Amino acid sequence: MRILKPDLDRLRRCGIPEVVYGEFKSKEDLVNIAYFFLSKCGRIIVTKIDKPKANYVSKKTRVRGCSVKYSPKAKVLVVKKQKLNVKKMGEVGILTAGTSDIPIAEEARIVAEELGCATITEYDVGIAGVHRLYPALKRMTNAGALVVVAGMEGALPSVVSGLVDVPVIGVPTSVGYGVSHKGEAALHTMLNSCTPVAVVNIDNGYGAAVLAYQIVKPKNG
Repeated sequence: MRILKPDLDRLRRCGIPEVVYGEFKSKEDLVNIAYFFLSKCGRIIVTKIDKPKANYVSKKTRVRGCSVKYSPKAKVLVVKKQKLNVKKMGEVGILTAGTSDIPIAEEARIVAEELGCATITEYDVGIAGVHRLYPALKRMTNAGALVVVAGMEGALPSVVSGLVDVPVIGVPTSVGYGVSHKGEAALHTMLNSCTPVAVVNIDNGYGAAVLAYQIVKPKNG
């Protein structure tokens, strides 16, 4: 029985390639998916993949003419043919409230860059020391969208949205004590923001990157 049905038409249909969620897939299935995408598209991007699986897939797909990059922090694996050209898009700013939020921000950064976006990052600029935020935002004046990653109470996206004139995408993370409920408190804060914030799911750096890409890409892109 053929279970794997990769979506090769997604790039034409939606403007973004299929990105593979790796957390609950077997290493064997991931290798088969990788072979398929490399032969048809020249690239595969896998998110939420741990180091043992990434090492296995990397070893099986490391062939001449392909580059393999894995970020243990972001848990993102990219395998692609070295001659693959990606059209350049606009700039995306990525901020985190704390250093514990960096893995999700790095997931967003890697995916955004693979889609052709330039990125600029500023980490650990949360509201516990809000003075850190202002110089960070000054570096992002050319960004067409901002991805703001925060756990705990998740207030940073609301603050940022009240200071900038571009879309802000809030990413709640599962960082926090007790009643944070693994990111639910941050999610609820962002959904209740009195400033306009687009909100993705908890720990969904990938979703934030794709939304930012769709905002900053040229309309005829």
